[in-house]
Amino acid sequence: MLIYGNTPKDIMKMMWRRRIKMLSIIVVIAVAVMLIGCTAKPKPTLKALDSFWDTLGGKTTDLASKAK
Repeated sequence: MLIYGNTPKDIMKMMWRRRIKMLSIIVVIAVAVMLIGCTAKPKPTLKALDSFWDTLGGKTTDLASKAK
């Protein structure tokens, strides 16, 4: 079947070029996202929450003796 003078082989070549172009764009975006993720700084620790759980777990010392 001819569409605008193109043979099916020509049409398949055009579709393959578009696939390669889209795949290369997706790969570039994926690499950029991975590189941005690697450069992110670590999140600060939650000291207040850690001390809360330590208090509940009994890992603290007596605060009255510390004050003296």
